[in-house]
Amino acid sequence: MIRQIEFTLQVKRRGCHLITNEVTKHLGELPEHGMLNLFVKHTSCALTINENADPDVRHDLNESLNRIAPEREPYYRHTLEGDDDMPAHTKSTLCGVSLTIPITERRLNLGTWQGIYLCEFRDSATPRRIVATIFY
Repeated sequence: MIRQIEFTLQVKRRGCHLITNEVTKHLGELPEHGMLNLFVKHTSCALTINENADPDVRHDLNESLNRIAPEREPYYRHTLEGDDDMPAHTKSTLCGVSLTIPITERRLNLGTWQGIYLCEFRDSATPRRIVATIFY
């Protein structure tokens, strides 16, 4: 069976944000076993799984991504939406727009220190739509 839910995350400022609880509240009761696929319907943000305890990880990840894809590079052509536009697309490609997480005993089977992140790469972010597909 397949169940699909689409929801909007609260608008986030630029940076990496732990959203595990925000996601799980939209999912409802999970099956005993299965898989969850999360897909963000935008090209200037990303989903990833990383450290859920120390907020310094979120800061450092954001800083690292800003160094990998800096703003105002002379070779960028796609600049119509601002200095953060093309770097946001690059970061989204590097991090990805979907995740697959196992479901075990009606819970997301994440590691002890793992959490779901929304990486927001735009200064003027819009509400981000997530499609959650549960396979069981």
